[in-house]
Amino acid sequence: MVRKKLPQSFEAAISELEALVESMEKGELSLEETLQNFERGVSLTKSCQQALEKAEQRVRILSGEGESAALESFESDD
Repeated sequence: MVRKKLPQSFEAAISELEALVESMEKGELSLEETLQNFERGVSLTKSCQQALEKAEQRVRILSGEGESAALESFESDD
């Protein structure tokens, strides 16, 4: 079995995952094809989850919500 590489972008992974689900929902695939699509879908799902976790981590770092970030009250200079 030839393994495809995971898509480079989150959007590409989601598109491929949607196409796999659509083809499996039609019910026209053989058992082997369905299992291969399912296996690919699991890989894509893991890839998407990792991308989302990385994005969430970046947002937390950029917004200062890390463990070491201290809360400060906002006071205007008026």
